[in-house]
Amino acid sequence: MTAKVYGIPNCDSVKKAISSLKSNDVEIVFHDFKKHGVPALLLDEWISTFGLDKVINRKGTTWRGLDESLQGKARSPEGAKALLLEYPSIIKRPVVELNGVLTIGQTDFSQGNS
Repeated sequence: MTAKVYGIPNCDSVKKAISSLKSNDVEIVFHDFKKHGVPALLLDEWISTFGLDKVINRKGTTWRGLDESLQGKARSPEGAKALLLEYPSIIKRPVVELNGVLTIGQTDFSQGNS
């Protein structure tokens, strides 16, 4: 079994999710937002599946560091997508695709929790 994990490598939530997946004998394919960017088509799917309020991490330091005019872009779907593509660190992490199921922000993949 293989999981595709999207995020940034130094994120504690991403590390926890990868550790949990590996402890359940799941192979990991990691997509680093910093190195590879955010796949725009997948971002559309994530927004459609979870909604902007869940995709945007408004509690993180990157979001809090943006000025109000940039944060205001997140009010429209088009503006939010442009903001997420430019600042991938404001995407709630990790985004995980496992067995055709997409999760966001989940770190525990032990039996019964996935």
